[in-house]
This record gives sequence, C-alpha cells and structure tokens, in this order.
Amino acid sequence: MLSIVIVNWNTRDQLEFSLKSLHKYPAKLGQSIIAVDNASSDGSAAMVRQQFPTVTLIEPGINTGYAAGNNLGFAVCTTEAILTLNPDTEVLDGTLDRAFIAFDAQPTAGAVAARLVGHDGQTQASVRGFPTYRGVLGDALGIAARRPGSAWDAYRRHDLNYTVAQWVPQPMGTFLLFRRSALAKVGNPAAPFDPQFPIFFNEVDLLWRLAQVGHPCWYDPSVVVRHLGGASTRQVRPRMIWESHRSLARYWAKHPPSPQSRWFHPGIKALLYVGAFIRARGYHAGF
Repeated sequence: MLSIVIVNWNTRDQLEFSLKSLHKYPAKLGQSIIAVDNASSDGSAAMVRQQFPTVTLIEPGINTGYAAGNNLGFAVCTTEAILTLNPDTEVLDGTLDRAFIAFDAQPTAGAVAARLVGHDGQTQASVRGFPTYRGVLGDALGIAARRPGSAWDAYRRHDLNYTVAQWVPQPMGTFLLFRRSALAKVGNPAAPFDPQFPIFFNEVDLLWRLAQVGHPCWYDPSVVVRHLGGASTRQVRPRMIWESHRSLARYWAKHPPSPQSRWFHPGIKALLYVGAFIRARGYHAGF
C-alpha cells in the first residue's frame, strides 16, 4: 500500500491533472491520496471535494508552507511507503509500480527518486549535491558548468548521468518515495520535515539527515514522472528568491560544511542576502 501526499497552493488545474493521472495509473498494490490545500484562492479544495471524493483533503485554513503541509499529510499516513508528489506532475503508466520495485530492491534507501521529464520528453536536471560553499559559489559564478565533476560542480552536478540507476545526494522533492522506518531514525515519521525550511531546502535537510544514518537516496531512471515545474513559486518569484537564500543560510547554520564554518557563516549569510537583493531587485519578506 502506498500513501501519496500532495501539498497544493493555487495550482488547481495542475492538481486536477495530476490527480487524474494517479487515478488512471494507480499503484497495483493499492494507494491512498492525501491532498493538503494551503488556503488556495483558486477553488482547488472545492475541485478535490467535487471530482475526487476518495482523496483525503486537509485544509489547515492558512498557507502553512511546503514543509508543514507535508507534515500534516504524513500525520495521517500509516504505510511504510510514503510518496511526496508535487501537484505540477503527471505519473505515467507503470510509474508507481516501478517505484515500488526500486523501493523493495534497495532496502537501505531512505527514499527513491524518479527521472523527471518535461512535456518535450527531455530529462530534467533534477539532482544536486548537498550544498558546499565552493559548490554553490561555483554554480553562481558559472565555474561549475565549465568544470563538471570538480569540487566547483559539487552542488549542481553537471556530470551526473541520468540514464544510470545510482545513489544520489539530494534530488528535487517533486517525487520522493520515503521509507517510514528510515524516517523514524531521524525524528518523528509523522512530521519528518523541519518547518524552519518552509519552502526550500526542507527535503535537502531531510535527505541529509537520512544519509547520515545510512539511508541515502536511490535514483532510478526507469521511474519516469512528467514535470511542469515551479507552478506555485512562479506566482511570487521575488519573495521566493529571498526565501531560497534565507533557507540556504539556515541550512548551513544547521549543517555546517566544515568545522570552521561558524567563523565564516555571518559573512556568507550577508553575501547570500546581497545576492537575494540583486536577483529580486529589492527586499522582500519571503514566505
């Protein structure tokens, strides 16, 4: 049995399309779908109630963010396999069954990730390394693309072969099949996401914690998901730029890249905020 948790905010049409695909191509071992609607104003919740009565709909009444929204969904899950799925996705014939096969074949995996493809069928670059100072700087300065596989490319991972099944650091949270027993080793499996990362870096934090206790993430290219990408965050892009920079600063405060990081963190944080100001063309409160 598979539990599927979808956190939605103002992506009614994408959510409807995603739910239709889940009903068209359900997991053979059975599935339950939990939709958490973060106070959408586009009729998302009403659509779920009217068109998908078998879906468990959770309405917190406020925009809790992605991390807390997922925690609300995980709180009602009882299965060993729990999938976080973005609403701007479409599962294809066999997607969930192949994910189950990989899940069973890799019993030490804390999570299983899929190959994401766009509407053009092209594979999306969806896997990154855990962020290091040099890796993030290499990405920002364009060095990573010129030196794939080097320490400057440790974050963006231009060298990763998406056609090969392998252990990976941190794929996008678009499609992640988590193992409840592994989550129990790093915290409360009914609330595994840290809400201090409301939108960004919550899955990075969780995958890092899982990897530290011997449950890294397994990537399987045979598990294919069609992905639109960023449907919610594009609606408030300047705020999300600030939120992503703030969350990276919080991540490095929680998981310092080196023992000496505490000496550099204030300066790194300041640089991140300057970068956010430039990219967003001004200050924004974030989430």
